[in-house]
Amino acid sequence: MRSVLSTLHRTPQVLREFLPRQSPDKPAAAMPDLSAEPRPGFSELGLVPALAQAAAALGWSTPTAIQAAVLPSALQGGDVLGLASTGSGKTAAFLLPLLQRLLVEPQWPPAPPRILRALILAPTRELAAQIGASARSLAPQLNTVVAVGGVALQAQRQALQGGAQLVVATPGRLLDLAEQKVLRLSTVRMLVLDEADRLLDLGFSEEINTLLSLLPAQRQTLMFSATLPDAVATLAGSVLRDARRFETTIAHAPAMPRIRQRVIEVDAARRTMLLRHLIAAEGWDRVLVFVATQYATEHVAEKLRRAGLAAAAFHGQLSQSRRAQALADFHDRRLAVLVATDLAARGIDVAQLAAVVNYDLPRSAVDYTHRIGRTGRAGEPGLAVSFLCADAPGSAAQLRLIEKRLRQSVPREQAPGFEPAAPPAAPAPQDGNGGIKGRRKSKKDKLREAAAGVLRSD
Repeated sequence: MRSVLSTLHRTPQVLREFLPRQSPDKPAAAMPDLSAEPRPGFSELGLVPALAQAAAALGWSTPTAIQAAVLPSALQGGDVLGLASTGSGKTAAFLLPLLQRLLVEPQWPPAPPRILRALILAPTRELAAQIGASARSLAPQLNTVVAVGGVALQAQRQALQGGAQLVVATPGRLLDLAEQKVLRLSTVRMLVLDEADRLLDLGFSEEINTLLSLLPAQRQTLMFSATLPDAVATLAGSVLRDARRFETTIAHAPAMPRIRQRVIEVDAARRTMLLRHLIAAEGWDRVLVFVATQYATEHVAEKLRRAGLAAAAFHGQLSQSRRAQALADFHDRRLAVLVATDLAARGIDVAQLAAVVNYDLPRSAVDYTHRIGRTGRAGEPGLAVSFLCADAPGSAAQLRLIEKRLRQSVPREQAPGFEPAAPPAAPAPQDGNGGIKGRRKSKKDKLREAAAGVLRSD
């Protein structure tokens, strides 16, 4: 097992168990102020002019805080653990140094034969496709292949026949290709784990462990995550060696001052009417709406279409082509509303998104953070609106729990004409251990039942 993070810039509680094994001659360095201005430009950080110009053409003209912190270490070939909230520019923070090393280092010639040198693992098809598109725009002279599920395996086999210097993949499809000996992972010299917390949330831990066993021990590893739960900290300890750790926010309580947050109390059955009212009254040209289930995406999107709005559903049971078409239509403003499950909460980058609406509250503070992080990206202002179902007592408890975890409180408000018909019901009595008397259900079970009741009533 590779040595644990030996150069820590800030030590959260979850990593303190690792500290006794930290080398005494490598004390923790002071955490740089990543929000300080002015920051150096990409060229000053060590990026070659051609790549800096290509980045500017994509709109990456000025480094974000996480990019300015990570690039010098990554360009030197060191391992990095990057912790930054969604929308902070993590993709460029790992993609730019990776591409530069592929392009300019003499031991990695870009000319044929094309040998796989760099691998990026992403949790979702959409995020992998987005990273792949950015890589091709920045370095078209490299052969970049995106390998994800939901599309024909044969097409990806053909794309890899001539070799590839960079593969961007989801873990399951990459493992399929490796087992069929379509590609060799033993030549990889750079590994990126993007959205590591989401990779583990989606149950990819077994696939990741198998893939790691196929990779060479001598490699550079860049690992990025928006949060740092215990499972991610353990993974970092196993894959990183002498890593530098950078973060732009505290991973357990992300602060997003650029995103204005609102909570509107409303009866469950009137949420769609309120959503239509807000779209018209606020003048939102595009809004991303999060719901709890795949059925709800179709149900709400259909109600909005009947009201004359260009709306579509987005969930995991759609074919890859339909998911890609829905995202393309939303990006190009042919759709005004995209109604999605948490599938869209990670890695979907939509510039100038007017608002995010939590039609159904998320299950956790982490999911809340990633949902609202779809707006207010790259320093732009954003708006996140959460509907609090006044006639579902579990809804209020769920929101209070999210606020507690995030160490914040958002004032409740009511929209004129949409005031709840009755005051919120009192929560069920609890015993000293937090369970319902006589039943002792867990808090999560109670919240799930309440959410299910809300869906049935809508």
